[in-house]
Amino acid sequence: MIISSRSAAVVCGLVATLAVGLFPPAAAAADEPAGPAPRVDLVLDVSGSMRTRDIDGKSRMTAAKQAFNDVLDAVPEGVELGIRTLGADYPGKDTKVGCKDTKQLYPVGPLDRTEAKTAVATLVPTGWTPIGPALLGAAQDLGEDGDASRRIVLITDGEDTCAPLDPCEVAREIAAKGIHLTIDTLGLVPDEKTRQQLTCIAEATGGTFTAVQHTDELSRRVTQLVDRAADPVVNPVATEGAARCADAPQIKPGLYSDREKFSEHRWYRVDVLPGQELRASVSVGADRAVDQDYGVLLRAVTVHGREIVRGSEAGDGRTDVISSGLRYPKPEQDDTDDDDKQAAETVCLQVSNSFSAPASVKTTPGLPVELTVDLVDAPDTASDVASFGLGRGWWLLGVLALTGLVAGLLWGWISRLRLVWSN
Repeated sequence: MIISSRSAAVVCGLVATLAVGLFPPAAAAADEPAGPAPRVDLVLDVSGSMRTRDIDGKSRMTAAKQAFNDVLDAVPEGVELGIRTLGADYPGKDTKVGCKDTKQLYPVGPLDRTEAKTAVATLVPTGWTPIGPALLGAAQDLGEDGDASRRIVLITDGEDTCAPLDPCEVAREIAAKGIHLTIDTLGLVPDEKTRQQLTCIAEATGGTFTAVQHTDELSRRVTQLVDRAADPVVNPVATEGAARCADAPQIKPGLYSDREKFSEHRWYRVDVLPGQELRASVSVGADRAVDQDYGVLLRAVTVHGREIVRGSEAGDGRTDVISSGLRYPKPEQDDTDDDDKQAAETVCLQVSNSFSAPASVKTTPGLPVELTVDLVDAPDTASDVASFGLGRGWWLLGVLALTGLVAGLLWGWISRLRLVWSN
């Protein structure tokens, strides 16, 4: 028995040593950027129509609450966030009272996730849809002093019910102040009039409109917008992709805009140095009626046509945008040839879409494309470099298999010794 316990300890020690040696501690997080903290105000519609049960079999309010919990868990450090409601308190028919029904539910500032979630959990669909007054209140919540970026994210299931205070005009007035404030709008299962109004609000401040049919779509989109608030504002650079890689424009890290015909392939080129990681993402917008089945493909290939890695996304039903991305870490070269050590590899990026449209819909101009390219430091060691398309999965699987093999051999040897000594 004593020998068995000691042997087990030896095995555990060896396995632990392998694990520690092969899985080094993670590097410390990068320092937070300096400058004024970005500010975000989430404006949530709590009007009576939010009781409608047409999002994943749940009410719109339930879907919004679930999405808010996901979003609040993912807010980046350093972002000041607040929550404002509209239509949450007054159930009556007095227009003057109903059109003032907007309030700050959680003040814009450092986030207490538990407190914010508790506040959202108490909401019950109640009253009107005073979008214009809510936008004015949100702009006041965010303030006008300083150079911090400001973003309002409006989530609603209907158009404003408090005209003549036109929310589009309110958005234009906010934009005219020049206070670095962007309004993004999300429509929950919107009809055409709601789409038009929310698109107008967003375009007035350089924001975006997104139609939402599912809870996970709402969570992802709001999280993206909050993350975007944490990054410096970047204006897309207009470019024009080519029909083949040899003729493609050379692009550097940045944000690019283009137009792509239905079911077209377009190419761009990026130079990647040894030790760098290429990160790219693409979004294709459906700015008109399209057929229900669609997809987007982003591929990285060599100049000789060999595929390196790809990212793709497909869907069906009504959509306003579809996105995909990829990562390619280029390993460091050997030190044997200093002249070639910093030679860049030209990577060809292919953007393809599988959109189609009904015969009555014009296919020109092409669909709007937004391409993001970044180059960052790749993993420190060659063993950290991913096998393409699988991240670090195969490397980790090999390590685990090796560790299990060594542990199994040692345990088998110990078991034989125990059997011999017991006889």
